[in-house]
Amino acid sequence: MARIVMVAPPFSGHLHPMLAIARRLSLEHDVLFVSTESASAKIETAGLRAHPVLRGADAAIQAIAEPPYAVRSNPLLLNRQLKANVALMRRFHDELAAVCESHVPALLIADFVLPVAGLVAQARRIPWWTTMPSPSVIESLDGPPSYLGGLVPLAGVRGRVRDAAGRAFVRGFKRTIFALYQKQLAWTGLRSPYRADGTEAVYSDECVLALGIREIEFAQRWRAPVRFAGPLCYTPGPAQTIVRDERSGPRVLVTLGTHLRSFKDAAANATRRAARSLPHVTFHFTDGDPGAATAERDGNFVRSPFVSYDANVQHFDLVVHHAGTGIANQCLLDGVPALVHPLDFDQFDHAARFVQAGIARRLNDLDCLAAAVETALADTALKSACRRFRQIAATYDAAETVARMVRDRLGS
Repeated sequence: MARIVMVAPPFSGHLHPMLAIARRLSLEHDVLFVSTESASAKIETAGLRAHPVLRGADAAIQAIAEPPYAVRSNPLLLNRQLKANVALMRRFHDELAAVCESHVPALLIADFVLPVAGLVAQARRIPWWTTMPSPSVIESLDGPPSYLGGLVPLAGVRGRVRDAAGRAFVRGFKRTIFALYQKQLAWTGLRSPYRADGTEAVYSDECVLALGIREIEFAQRWRAPVRFAGPLCYTPGPAQTIVRDERSGPRVLVTLGTHLRSFKDAAANATRRAARSLPHVTFHFTDGDPGAATAERDGNFVRSPFVSYDANVQHFDLVVHHAGTGIANQCLLDGVPALVHPLDFDQFDHAARFVQAGIARRLNDLDCLAAAVETALADTALKSACRRFRQIAATYDAAETVARMVRDRLGS
């Protein structure tokens, strides 16, 4: 059996797809899963071997990923996040290097937010791949660039000029940030955020596994060696079912995922108001926190601490979400219509793609939730598009695709 090291941060949107891949690979290979202490229980529940790193640093990592404000595309706030992240990079590098020296993997597969893993692999001549649950953020040679508020395709010369200018801005911003931190990053050996061929040095130059469907992306050409494996949705442990509900009528799930805690009370209150306006609809709001207290019920409004997407989304008539990759892909796989309300990070780019494909409608204001839900529930075009894209998504089998690719790469 070949030894494979999988590396992911403890956040669900990054960790869970990697766990799904690791579970499949473990049927043929010796898989060691590296993450922080807070992820160990989930890794072991998935039937995998966990190797925790950065012990005692989970609170600091959480603070970086979950600031008490929206980062969006604000250069100053992005810079602040990077500054905090750089402080942990060296320690993570050294601990992962020790793992690779003792485990000696034939292949290392790392989530895209952990570029240091690639440095460890390269220094030891270990083949490494990048997993990308957010394909929209990969720099492309055509189409609208990401991180600019969710741009959609614009036809003609005007669109080509806009997109080219946007791509130049994004690359210039990355070069500027790298220059500002060149002294702090000198130990990495990187001289530029880009290789000579224009690909991003933080991603594998051999394989970038895009965990989504190509048919929904705006770009058609990438510099990076992108392989679309398909969407992956997995929740470790026994399925946690939604609150049993004997009420008739439509059911709507409202979720902001496991991040964005500062937005959740406001979103829950907006959902409660919508429930009062639509007494024939049952609204389930989830905090995305499996360690929280029991569910709260108020008539046709239910606030649950946690709802397992893969077990429950299929039972809803509509999902209102933040355009995170986990819930967006689950709606795609289950053919469930959505209202998207992006709040931060790359969610605006995800939302733009789902709305453009016709499988979601944009919700700009939570105060308009009741009216938007009523309209979406009656939207036959929305439902038809969801059925069509569900069939497209069903043609992918991400875990098997990756297993086959690994088998071919390792010659086993």
